[in-house]
Amino acid sequence: MTLLVEQFAARSDNFAVLIHDTATGLTAAIDAPEEAPIVAKLREKNWRLDRILTTHHHQDHVEANLALKAAYGCMIAGPAAEAETIPGIDERLGDGDSLLFGEHAIRVIATPGHTLGHITYHLPDQRLAFVGDTLFAVGCGRVLEGTMAMMWGSLEKLMRLPDDTSLYCGHEYTEANIRFALTIEPDNAALVRRAAEVKALRAAGKTTLPTALALEKATNPFLRVDEPAIRRLIGKADATAAEVFGELRRRKDRFR
Repeated sequence: MTLLVEQFAARSDNFAVLIHDTATGLTAAIDAPEEAPIVAKLREKNWRLDRILTTHHHQDHVEANLALKAAYGCMIAGPAAEAETIPGIDERLGDGDSLLFGEHAIRVIATPGHTLGHITYHLPDQRLAFVGDTLFAVGCGRVLEGTMAMMWGSLEKLMRLPDDTSLYCGHEYTEANIRFALTIEPDNAALVRRAAEVKALRAAGKTTLPTALALEKATNPFLRVDEPAIRRLIGKADATAAEVFGELRRRKDRFR
């Protein structure tokens, strides 16, 4: 059972992702940020688009839904809580739902906070998770519709996945995220090494994704809210995890 994953640039800093099951020939897009690069990749691979799996309703994740549906007749799935704002949706999904993609089970995890209905697609047998704008490399999404506690709960869910899970995120934000992270943990050796690696990748025009959950746990301040040094730095030694997360997220919102 071979599953191929193709990640490629779309818009200014989005990633488009196609997954292809070699046994059945099925192809799905994770979100649909822009029509042209998705169509180009499908043609390059000689694949036909069967499904779009939507993580959330923001325009830069659904812009190409209707155009791709018209071209390929693909089915569109997405979060039930955002169904009214997802163009062309056919299947409404919620926390704990599952669907089959060829012989691969896809588990739906509700990860609200960035938006109220945001969902993550987890493929346990492949150790893959498509996390949209909930979690980024060395960062996390802005809390735009939910609460800080809600977003922290979503990150906790993702942290319970196996450490060797590969995480595909919606945007290439890693360099900016590292600049902020170094203000929080300047003495984190793993983070310092990662900063150098990311700088080299970006200088060579390469992407920094996917990332691995274990690496995020070692370098992403938003997943490290129990670290005493972080708590001391932000003056919240005795706060709850959600409160520490909220303070970090507010600091990142102000960071330039």
